[in-house]
Amino acid sequence: MFDWRELEALYSAEETRALDARATDELGIPGGILMSRAASAALSALLERWPQADLLQVLCGSGNNGGDGYLLAEQAHKRGLPVQVWQLAEPARLKGVAARAHEQARDAGVPMAPWRSGCLQPRGVLVDGMLGTGLGGDVRAPAAQAIAECNQSGLPVLALDIPSGLCADTGRILGDAVRADLTVTFIAFKRGLFTLSGPECCGALILNDLAVPPETFAGEPEPWRRLSLETLLAAWPARLPSAHKGHFGTVLVIGGDHGMGGAALMAAEAALRSGAGLVRVATREAHLPGLLARRPEAMGLAVRNGADLAPLLEAADAVVVGPGLGQGPWGQQLLQAALAANLPTVLDADALNLLASRADWMRAHDAGHILTPHPGEAARLLGASTASLQADRFAAVALLQRHWGGVALLKGNGSVLTDGETGLLSDYGNPGMASGGMGDVLSGLLGGLLAQGLSPLEAAGLGVALHGAAADQAAAGGQRGLLASDLMLPLRRYLG
Repeated sequence: MFDWRELEALYSAEETRALDARATDELGIPGGILMSRAASAALSALLERWPQADLLQVLCGSGNNGGDGYLLAEQAHKRGLPVQVWQLAEPARLKGVAARAHEQARDAGVPMAPWRSGCLQPRGVLVDGMLGTGLGGDVRAPAAQAIAECNQSGLPVLALDIPSGLCADTGRILGDAVRADLTVTFIAFKRGLFTLSGPECCGALILNDLAVPPETFAGEPEPWRRLSLETLLAAWPARLPSAHKGHFGTVLVIGGDHGMGGAALMAAEAALRSGAGLVRVATREAHLPGLLARRPEAMGLAVRNGADLAPLLEAADAVVVGPGLGQGPWGQQLLQAALAANLPTVLDADALNLLASRADWMRAHDAGHILTPHPGEAARLLGASTASLQADRFAAVALLQRHWGGVALLKGNGSVLTDGETGLLSDYGNPGMASGGMGDVLSGLLGGLLAQGLSPLEAAGLGVALHGAAADQAAAGGQRGLLASDLMLPLRRYLG
């Protein structure tokens, strides 16, 4: 149903360099012209954001990122704006278009001086042109000290293309990174801008394609795509007037061991809010009165073991297993029975923790599934450390998918998901979501979308974007104290 090609593409550093090379070498756009366009776009954005800036302090490194900075300084100087360039590299080290950019700025009379610790003046706007997308290891001197002093200055910062010290591929901070208030990135979005530490380093983010023609992007490997909730919802058909609940599927939520009934309840309510026709909850008998009181639309049934699930599974179109499941014998039996039913399935929480040591339970399941681990659960599924997975979330989710099949959805700041062919990223959501129950709401939402006929990738893509956007709407009055149940009404508004 969804055409993922309609979504914005996200590229690696190597892929963006290939785009730049194609624009210059194959399409004949001089590199100096692209650099001049980049400088102009960044200067316009700077002046729109800070129209009263009384000084532009431009920190220039040795590569093309520094060349962008030199040309921005030259253009600002010609407009009569006070400018000071701080050079982190000897001009003799500059090459190609970056060297020509320095010469152009020097010949225009732009004030320049070598950067030294303590040189930043306590006013104006800082422009970060120190390090670009080619940074391969941790930041070294003198850039490391310059980055630290930029961050300590209290001045607003504009980053050119990418904040210095941020990995363009992974969003990982390479030792230290500039915390910009505004980043203007060029030609194409870099995928590291949207996950892990990327958003907190970038501040507001603007893309300028430098007017490169569409054929610049032809023939590139299929990139990752940035989810757009508006685009996805526009492609989802409206309900017909003759529709009834049988058209929208039945979800079975399995979970809620002793003391954890709320997890299954929230997943059930989210499945209902997704538009599923019927939702059943297989849980401990002790939780049924609370379920009836909180959400009578969900049908609760007490189950003692895996055999009790059989009639419920026969009537289900999709299964959500894991919220509050526990890892004891009860949870183990229910998970085995759910997987043996071979229905479209969402696996979350304790279902993932159980599978980490019982991979053989998945062998007979080929009806389509979505795994929704947070980084800690993902590390257990792969027998790796959380830190190693977080160092490259794109590689981690691809490894999860190869190992476990189906659709892997690695949650976090900039959630990433893939079915092995198409990679998607959601940058919806906010820090207020760091509270219990958020994953239960997501799993129920995904189950509801599966029951309504979406493929696992479609359900995961739409669901994770809906989940984050609903949290953003719910947090409009403040992020602290945001509850998972606060997402229910925003979910309904989006899907209405």
